[in-house]
Amino acid sequence: MLYILVLLASVVVDIVPFIGPPAWIVMVFFQIRYDLNIWMVLVTGVVGSGMGRYLYSKYIYLLSKRFIKPKKNEDMQFLGARLANKSWKVQLFVFVYTLVPLPSTPLFTVAGCSKIKTLNLLPAFFAGKFISDAIMVFTGHYVSVNIDSIVHGLLTWNVLAGTLIGILLIFLFLFIDWRKLLEEKKFAMNFNIWNKV
Repeated sequence: MLYILVLLASVVVDIVPFIGPPAWIVMVFFQIRYDLNIWMVLVTGVVGSGMGRYLYSKYIYLLSKRFIKPKKNEDMQFLGARLANKSWKVQLFVFVYTLVPLPSTPLFTVAGCSKIKTLNLLPAFFAGKFISDAIMVFTGHYVSVNIDSIVHGLLTWNVLAGTLIGILLIFLFLFIDWRKLLEEKKFAMNFNIWNKV
């Protein structure tokens, strides 16, 4: 039953349309609090994370349509068209991106806004996410077993750094004029992307 809670909690943190705690924090919490099997926590947590990101990519298009200007949505669709390619380069990019402990929100925001088949990204996402989350969960377990007094400080700094980097990445994805950058090789930013509600 507790593994189902790990799965559901991982879905919840990865389905929200803003930067929340990463799924690995949920996994570390359940593993330490209830002394669960690390490998089972990882499998259920990563599956839940993938489910959350998939569901997120399915509804974010509706939010972007309502709150983001059409020109910026076209820019996101252009960028997403690059991800729609089923080549090994796209899979490698997604794999490497998920290996780095950065939020996957920007990646699935672009995929969802451009309405590409997110299922094509999930194999590389699962592979990279399993490795990166394994590192984080094993590190969390090691710290809790060996140095209980620093767990709170360690997790707080990781969450803060991850949140700041995630917000920065979302701003980059939203405010960079990707079409101009990729087609004309010119860097430009556009901060006037929001629709008037």
